[in-house]
Amino acid sequence: MSRRAGTAALLAALLLAALFPLAVARPAWQNTAILMLMAAQLGVAWNILGGYAGQVSLGHAAFFGTGAYVSSLLSMRLGLSPWLGMLAGALVASAFAVVVGWPCFRLKGHYFAMATIAVVEIVQAVVNGWERLGGAVGLYLPLAETGFGGFVFNRSKLPYYYIALALLVLTLAVNWLVARSRTGYYLRAIKDEPDAARSLGVSLTRYKLQAIALSAALAAMGGTLYAQKELFIDPGSTLSTSLSIKMSLVAILGGVGTLFGPVIGAAVLTAVEEGSRVIFGGTGRGTDLVVYGLLIVLFAVYQPAGIMGWITGRWLGPRAERPEEEP
Repeated sequence: MSRRAGTAALLAALLLAALFPLAVARPAWQNTAILMLMAAQLGVAWNILGGYAGQVSLGHAAFFGTGAYVSSLLSMRLGLSPWLGMLAGALVASAFAVVVGWPCFRLKGHYFAMATIAVVEIVQAVVNGWERLGGAVGLYLPLAETGFGGFVFNRSKLPYYYIALALLVLTLAVNWLVARSRTGYYLRAIKDEPDAARSLGVSLTRYKLQAIALSAALAAMGGTLYAQKELFIDPGSTLSTSLSIKMSLVAILGGVGTLFGPVIGAAVLTAVEEGSRVIFGGTGRGTDLVVYGLLIVLFAVYQPAGIMGWITGRWLGPRAERPEEEP
């Protein structure tokens, strides 16, 4: 598509997203839409590291949980605004990601993925046994309605929807800037030909650390949104390996390394997850995981580029599947 047509399509999609909760007033549908936006934001955040740099992290829940716990503890213990807590959580998660990434980036392929799983499991075990962090019981945030300044809305889900939409737009904008920056080109070079990139003077560790720090900060911001929406956090909901896997599945199904692939993947996976709950209830627990697996296998075999790759190849022609080249 031409740049003008693409801009018009983006503006139309943003307008439709902004008007959706006004047209659909049912709380259940609005909540499903919020979950889709939150999953998309996390998938887009993961995409910086997993899509552009090619480092498949299965421990991103550690950064998500860091954001949730830092903002919640600062709000409960020090009375700090959750908005400032969101920024603090992003900074802490970013620093934590650099500390974790420094040794983990010495590993390659599935060894790196296994190391990230170990990290999130260790963090979950530590929080489970730390009473000052709520332990396995978790933390309950204040239920009082405080409005936008306090980041708590009990009367309607609309504010959470628009905050989730704004956070997704911010994360997409960061991805767009990264993809078109020198760092983005270096990350793709590291993903495709790491030895060639190193021979040309590109510091693999430096740019991977930049990618994981930025990705972790955005994931932590999503963790703060989750904490304020649910008003309850515990290790099982914010630091689980299954959450990390879901972040990666969203991007892989939609199309890694693409801007809107994780958004499409989030819409599909959230619809499957919520649909299985409605249809099967408690007896169908795990059905969504089965469908997840089937979708991933089918796309891995028949369309490795994901849903976005299929869309661009089917409707925009073979030229759309070619990666952009640096001018």
